Amino acid sequence: MSDKETRTYDVIVLGAGPVGENVADRTRAAGLSTVIVESELVGGECSYWACEPSKALLRPGLLYREAAGFPGVASAVTGPLDASAVLAHRDRMVSDWDDQGQVDWLNSAKIELLRGHGRLDGPRRVAVRTPDGDTVHLTARHAVAVCTGTTAALPDLPGLAEVRPWTSREATSAHRVPGRLAILGAGVVATEMAAAWQALGAQVTLIARQSRLLGRVESFAADLVAERLRAAGVEFRFGTTIAAAARPGGPEGEIRLTLADGSDLVADELLLATGRAPRTAAAGLDTVGLTPGEWLAVDDSYTVTGVDGDWLYAVGDVNHRALLTHQGKYQARIAGAVIAARAAGQSLDTARWGRHTGTADLEAVPQVVFTDPEVTAVGLTTEDAARAGREVHVVDYEIGQVAGASQYDPDYRGRARVLIDPSRQVIVGATFAGRGVAELLHSATIAVTGEVPIDRLWHAVPSFPTISEVWLRLLETYRDQRHSS
Repeated sequence: MSDKETRTYDVIVLGAGPVGENVADRTRAAGLSTVIVESELVGGECSYWACEPSKALLRPGLLYREAAGFPGVASAVTGPLDASAVLAHRDRMVSDWDDQGQVDWLNSAKIELLRGHGRLDGPRRVAVRTPDGDTVHLTARHAVAVCTGTTAALPDLPGLAEVRPWTSREATSAHRVPGRLAILGAGVVATEMAAAWQALGAQVTLIARQSRLLGRVESFAADLVAERLRAAGVEFRFGTTIAAAARPGGPEGEIRLTLADGSDLVADELLLATGRAPRTAAAGLDTVGLTPGEWLAVDDSYTVTGVDGDWLYAVGDVNHRALLTHQGKYQARIAGAVIAARAAGQSLDTARWGRHTGTADLEAVPQVVFTDPEVTAVGLTTEDAARAGREVHVVDYEIGQVAGASQYDPDYRGRARVLIDPSRQVIVGATFAGRGVAELLHSATIAVTGEVPIDRLWHAVPSFPTISEVWLRLLETYRDQRHSS
């Protein structure tokens, strides 16, 4: 290829993760020629280093603990998890980090793939540095969509380069179980990886500046997760952080950590689960008047603000609205429809295109934390409501009192909470913590997003005996609260 080669498409998509794939699928289905640029694996972070491998590591441990505590089954659990088998299962789930299946899908959808690092090179232009060192110049007739996601945000820690810490990528792709694993962080990655690696045989110590886990969920749910992690053997160092780190014995030696509270810790590996940063530092943002390395601000059609012409879009984690794969794919469906409409000369006025305006990634974001117990939430938490000054009625119910839960686990521990707007009589937030509650989340999402009136929810009858009967118990509890007030 020549550095002077130029190709023209209707749409250029930077990043072939789930978000970029969905944007490209929608624009190609609308008849627009589309090229997708990817420097790593087609399928992106979620497929190879996040959602898929992390759940493959977590599920065996969750099943093991469930079976070990169930009458008639516990006696059959005679040994520890087979870590080698779990890691092999993880490898199968990520296709051994081979993206040929995803490439085949792109071909079937008639989406062209260009491998290499793509960066903006002015309005509607992208320069791609290919693996063989050449540069291909791309021009878009209608749109460029930046779907480059995020990368691990690392703290400014003395000795970090020599320590060679894990990020979420190494934590989900490691091929051996460390004897001692230190984790810095208290969010979803930290708690899920603590659960996974402790179950696989590591001694995990979690270090957090905060005083609790999972600061964005209801405190009762975070407390249940911490209780189970402690019972599994995870140690906690709350209210402190790492002041210095060293690996004096070289790449294979132990890591010596000095904490801010003056204590010390020795580990074989260190996972830094300290947040995410936008993957935009080398995206050429300066060529269109934006600042490299920053999040891309967008409107509700995912058009980048601050760039004239309605041609530049930022979809998925890179716009910082909701850093979740399912929300990024939701955004991609809307962005693809908007790009297609504008290419066809159609107006995006609210009357016609309101259904293609992104709202769910701001108002009703569903999320599951796949720990033991699972934590699921959508909409507001009590802390969210307090910060916003919104009046809500808080309704709690112990899930273990539901017949379906006792069938699931004789000693079931978990809680459900819904927040009800008293003036509109609709649910504005829901949180469930307990085994098997992930499948309750979509019903909660529909209730919140659809603003289903409480009086109407009485007619959504849950099956018996299932955990979903907790919905009926929550409504009954709310009725009793109202009658007693």
